Amino acid sequence: MLVRILIVEDDHRIANTIKKGLEQESFLVAVSYDGQEGFDFASSEDYDLIVLDLMLPDMDGLTICRKLREIKIHTPILILTAKGQTQDKIEGLNSGADDYLVKPFSFEELLARIKALTRRPHSIAEDTLKAGDLILDKNTFSVTRDHTQLKLSNKEFMLLQFMMEHSGNILTKEQIMNHVWSYDSDILPNTIEVYIRNLRRKVDLPFVNKSPLISTHRGFGYKIEK
Repeated sequence: MLVRILIVEDDHRIANTIKKGLEQESFLVAVSYDGQEGFDFASSEDYDLIVLDLMLPDMDGLTICRKLREIKIHTPILILTAKGQTQDKIEGLNSGADDYLVKPFSFEELLARIKALTRRPHSIAEDTLKAGDLILDKNTFSVTRDHTQLKLSNKEFMLLQFMMEHSGNILTKEQIMNHVWSYDSDILPNTIEVYIRNLRRKVDLPFVNKSPLISTHRGFGYKIEK
């Protein structure tokens, strides 16, 4: 199953090292280098885990924790910090964090903690997305429409999953790029158009007796119908 992780860390070297290592483990990783932006990402997008530094510009990690919990976002949070005193750990956990890792740390320990935090039971409803007669299974990476198996590339699957998780909502190209592609990926806005066109060829065009599910809203973005 695709696992999305947000790293909020102002040390670019640490953030990018963690990102590279996690991507090699097949996680989908987004990075923010300041607190306010990190909070905006965490409160507006769906992630399976947040790796959060405490000492951040614009908004510190403890404040981010508290604010996310106040608005009922319960995404697991793993705090990274140079502060290793017991009281610091207690303060972080009391602010809503789920785990605490003191710098410097090994990537192996970080990876083990991330796997433990994301190893949560999922119901069938959470693992299966539906939009009309289009069904996407996150566990088996399979997609069917009208009982017909669709063959998608990895990126097409990720794009379709993101759209189905937000079915009924218009998604901008920026949202799609930030969520489906890595932030340092060298892609252009028309790349999104190409992938949307490819999805249509597989999801809509073969089913001539069915209503199209993917729609374009010019000047705004794309939507998949519920």
